[in-house]
Amino acid sequence: MFDSVRRKKAGNDILQGLIAAWPVCLGYVPIGLAFGVIAQQAGLTPLHIGIMSVFVFAGSAQFIAVSMMAGGAGIASIILTTFAVNFRHFLMSSSLALYLGGARKKLISLFAYGVTDESFAVNLSRFRQGNWNINRALVVNHTTNFFWVAGTIVGGFVGQFIPEGKFGIDYALVAMFIGLLAMQLNGKKYVLTALLAGFLAVFLSMLLPGNLYIVASSVLAASAGVLVLRKIRQVRHNV
Repeated sequence: MFDSVRRKKAGNDILQGLIAAWPVCLGYVPIGLAFGVIAQQAGLTPLHIGIMSVFVFAGSAQFIAVSMMAGGAGIASIILTTFAVNFRHFLMSSSLALYLGGARKKLISLFAYGVTDESFAVNLSRFRQGNWNINRALVVNHTTNFFWVAGTIVGGFVGQFIPEGKFGIDYALVAMFIGLLAMQLNGKKYVLTALLAGFLAVFLSMLLPGNLYIVASSVLAASAGVLVLRKIRQVRHNV
């Protein structure tokens, strides 16, 4: 009786996780294909692409790394840049950790591997709504992981048949970030912060080498936004 209930619960967790994951999977397939094509044209084999997707599993960092490799950048600069770009994962993981206090460490480690921008958004919203657990969150993380890895490998095979620069594939990374940005613009403070980050990025691109201006402008704009909001709250509190 107990085993039957446990199996039923596990089956329900898997089903709910798959239902939550499928929109992300639909988005990962075309972006994964685009990355595979770009990586193949940069000189990586489908095997290398698959290994990179498994061990890195970070779309923006992978796009940036491949672009830097194609441009002849050194290993140290690639590692530093991708680390800086992925530093946001510390913040995302910290937010999710609030809901994983009772989970086993092995499950938390497995869960941490699959945290991305999209899985973070899906899991965080459901944790806040309640009736969500680490088992369902793991299904989200690793289902999307499978589709990403598979998509990049397929893109690596297809890339050899697509001329470089065709079909707007080189625009995939920009399009992905525009999509992520659009989902964040749900208030004036977010719009103003985004505009400030864009202005700073253009200005700092003339001063800083490589892609460091992206990280610097993001940090400065976010810090400025926090300081302004804090000041506004202090003024309202005093009034």
